[in-house]
Amino acid sequence: MKIEGKTIKYGDNINTDEIIPARFLNTSDPGELAKHCMEGIDRDFLNKLAQAKILVAGRNFGCGSSREHAPVALKEAGVACIIASSFARIFFRNAINIGLPIVESKEAVERIEEGDMVRVETTRGKIENLTKGEEYFTVPFPPFLQDLIDKGGLEGYIKGERQRVREKR
Repeated sequence: MKIEGKTIKYGDNINTDEIIPARFLNTSDPGELAKHCMEGIDRDFLNKLAQAKILVAGRNFGCGSSREHAPVALKEAGVACIIASSFARIFFRNAINIGLPIVESKEAVERIEEGDMVRVETTRGKIENLTKGEEYFTVPFPPFLQDLIDKGGLEGYIKGERQRVREKR
């Protein structure tokens, strides 16, 4: 999968309450969650996202509670990919489960600046900073995770597997 776009950049330890503040968790509607995405740290996030699609962050992105609302809000708001130095473990899994591509690369985070044009190739583990003409590398997604993300997350993956089994019968 190739994802290309401008970047928005944040620092370390962005927690799930900053991604989607608890006061908005009275709904699980993705569209409603997206309206308040990143409101905890950047009230201009949605305006910035109109020009950029790749979120870059430091260490421990998605720490805090295990709410799946956080990656849902980011994806629904239009974030196409997240590059971080590291992710909180439960956020990582929740993001994969909903089909939001996320990659870890400390070097990329150190070198990419907000507004840079970046291309991420998840199957190759390659991140290109098209603005600076630089390349960074990360561990590529294994085929089963790539398939899960390509199908929009765990739900789409399971539906596809069920269909595949039915067709074999």
